[in-house]
Amino acid sequence: MSTTITFSEYGAPEVLRPTEVTPPQPGPGQVRIKVKAASVNPLDLKTRSGLMAEVIPARFPVTPGLDAAGVVDAVGEGADAAVGDEVLGSTAGGSYSEYALLERPVAKPVALSWEVAASLVTVGQTASRVLGQLGVEAGRTLLVHGAAGSVGVIAVQLAVAHGITVIGTVGEHDTERLTVLGATAVRYGDGWVERVKAAAPAGVDFVFDASGAGVLADSVALTGDPAKVITIADMSAAQHGVRFSAGSADQGGQALPELVQLAAAGKLTLPIWRTYPLAEAAQAHADLEAHRNRGKAVLLP
Repeated sequence: MSTTITFSEYGAPEVLRPTEVTPPQPGPGQVRIKVKAASVNPLDLKTRSGLMAEVIPARFPVTPGLDAAGVVDAVGEGADAAVGDEVLGSTAGGSYSEYALLERPVAKPVALSWEVAASLVTVGQTASRVLGQLGVEAGRTLLVHGAAGSVGVIAVQLAVAHGITVIGTVGEHDTERLTVLGATAVRYGDGWVERVKAAAPAGVDFVFDASGAGVLADSVALTGDPAKVITIADMSAAQHGVRFSAGSADQGGQALPELVQLAAAGKLTLPIWRTYPLAEAAQAHADLEAHRNRGKAVLLP
């Protein structure tokens, strides 16, 4: 038997409870890992609370979690890994557990910590996917809302590395960190439009909204074209003619090996805010819901 975190009803973080289960068996193409680290993502909170019930109906009990890193201990037919390999990837059936199944494991370099390895999967793939969908090229100007968040901070680094001028909206305490990454930091909140215009007098070509902070109408006005704005966090996107980007691990998954290598080489950073024992998953959710974090929260089984 092994310990996993499950919830059997929608609700507050307290619905997350440790449960003893039989470790899952890998199917064709899958591997089972002994989990070393599991990332906590905003989607986990929305799924647990019921906000995603119409989009992703739950089949209780649910083990939350999208990403994990660990050591392979069982291999399904045709899987591209061997027992003992250190890997990371998107999980099938949840990651808040001592054991998890990975569909397409990616090798973890020795230089990459378990915490970053688990945290890079969804946020890295999302950032890469959206930049591809926007089609932003070198020499253009990109505005990233929520640039200090886990998706935003990766999008900023990838864009800067490709010769794109980046402006990011952040809180006052994150301006220096964003500047170090090569972007121009602009404080969010009232008056952000004027501050962005002052920072980009030649105009903004594209907008990546990772904040969901009600910025879409003004973002469309800045670019002059809703097709140049994409959000991953604002469900009112359609009202503004803006694309809402949501994808499976397959969409953007081809970028993961490259992202892993960049992170291992120190060319891509992802701040880890705090780690929690697996049994404290509810506290991790509570802290994220209260916006206490400044970086990724990670569970350590």
